[in-house]
Amino acid sequence: MEVKILKVVRQGEAFSVQSSKNEAGSIQKCNIVLKELGGKFENEYVCAMLGNLAACRFYEGDVVMATLRFSTHEYQGQTFQEILVTDVVKLK
Repeated sequence: MEVKILKVVRQGEAFSVQSSKNEAGSIQKCNIVLKELGGKFENEYVCAMLGNLAACRFYEGDVVMATLRFSTHEYQGQTFQEILVTDVVKLK
């Protein structure tokens, strides 16, 4: 996992997805785009926030400190990278 200070580019609405790890069989998820500080061409990350974090609202330009977990998985012969926000705090 990696802790980074990032700027919010945009955040989508939360939606429900199936989860075998949750007793209810589903969990809330939302996608958020975060960008490294420094300039126009800095790295951007499309991340997922799950569960209670999916209910947190951030707005374009908010500066946050976030813990990101990078992982990969294989599905139908293709490999995908996932970035999960495991903790996030808005900085003032």
